[in-house]
Amino acid sequence: MEMPIPNPEVLARKARVVERLSAVLPANAVIHDERETRAYECDALTAYRCPPMVAVLPATTKEVSDVLRICHEEGVPVVPRGSGTSLAGGALPTADCVILGVARMNDVLETDYDNRFIRVQTGRTNLSVTGAVEEDGFFYAPDPSSQLACAIAGNIAMNSGGAHCLKYGVTTNNLMGVKMVMMDGEIVDIGGAHLDAAGLDLLGLICGSEGQLGVVTEATLRILHKPEGARPVLMGFDDSEIAGACVTDIIKAGVLPVAIEFMDRPCIEATEAFAKAGYPMCEALLIVEVEGSDAEIDHQLDLIMEIARLHNPVELRQSKSAEESAAIWLGRKSAFGAMGQINDYMCLDGTIPVSSLPHVLRRIGELSEEYGLKVGNVFHAGDGNMHPLILFDANKPGDLELCEAMGADILRLCVEVGGCLTGEHGVGIEKRDLMHVQYAPADLEAQMAVKDIFDPQWLLNPAKVFPLDASDARRQMPIAAE
Repeated sequence: MEMPIPNPEVLARKARVVERLSAVLPANAVIHDERETRAYECDALTAYRCPPMVAVLPATTKEVSDVLRICHEEGVPVVPRGSGTSLAGGALPTADCVILGVARMNDVLETDYDNRFIRVQTGRTNLSVTGAVEEDGFFYAPDPSSQLACAIAGNIAMNSGGAHCLKYGVTTNNLMGVKMVMMDGEIVDIGGAHLDAAGLDLLGLICGSEGQLGVVTEATLRILHKPEGARPVLMGFDDSEIAGACVTDIIKAGVLPVAIEFMDRPCIEATEAFAKAGYPMCEALLIVEVEGSDAEIDHQLDLIMEIARLHNPVELRQSKSAEESAAIWLGRKSAFGAMGQINDYMCLDGTIPVSSLPHVLRRIGELSEEYGLKVGNVFHAGDGNMHPLILFDANKPGDLELCEAMGADILRLCVEVGGCLTGEHGVGIEKRDLMHVQYAPADLEAQMAVKDIFDPQWLLNPAKVFPLDASDARRQMPIAAE
């Protein structure tokens, strides 16, 4: 088989870009060898791969500014990358782009306990933010399942949540300010060490913008006092719809747990084999956790367990020790990895009204039968953020396409019942063509007009979020094959 002959113009352009980037970055911060750039060819949506032209690893905001200025002058697309844990293809490169990774930017810059904030570089991992303050009795609330690895940069890009978002909110509720670099290299500060900035809510615009508007290099995050205590209760049910109805009744009762997590039988079986958390073998499992003093915890759990008993649980078990609580949460946090040990899967991320849980779970079961693909459900039930895991065989021709079609139907279902396409994973490339399902043309036009202002040449994170047919006229160059 003959190797394709490299295009001289492409090679010359790459050489020029590498030369300019190497002049402003340390030698080991510019990666352009084709074998080494393959480390950046995909994120956690591994079904799609495309090595970038170049990858760079700056260590300061100034270096990020220099990189973006050069790419802006050269007309080179830039794909920002945190830790590469995006499940929606949010950091997938194009063949003509520069990957800008912030992994080396992981310092704590300032900690202020009196005003309850911490300022960090955005390459710092989620869990290590809490690690920097927990000895002094504080913590950072958002806790995605990938918190051991995911970066604050990606959390801001996708507005990530986690198991405890029911009480504490998602990233946007815990983000106070950012330092961001525009595509032309300009450095701007938005928000800061205060609860609300005056004027336009630009911070709300940036959080969840998926790298479309700028590259966030520093973040000021809200930190909270650790609660006096916390205790989960484990509930097992012989039907997923009954478990969903129990969630609805808990929310209706006005009780505010810190978390309500749901797992169905396929996830329970895989997780128990993997983590050995002592889960009951049932059709559906809820983990409900409350916080406060011992008296507060007892009162809240009494109410929650009273509600649960009305739904005839097959198991109802309060944690009796810190070790038992840790085991319960280890099982939930291990769910995605445990499922990955037994099958290829695609993890969805749709959000629905809590009252629609029973109906949506029933319909997902029907779609599973129609498509002939098994589904494992694990999600943040308290705020309706669902994560169905569709199992498929990546080596079987047509199975991926079948999986994607089923996933699209599930996401359409979420929108039909009054929900939305994404809760915390973002749109990326996975859902960009479904944006027409949720948004009218005028809505998409308004969103794209915002990007026009921040990134007039549409060089930041190309081919993401906006349907290609809607954004084609705005893009300055064709999108390379993915």
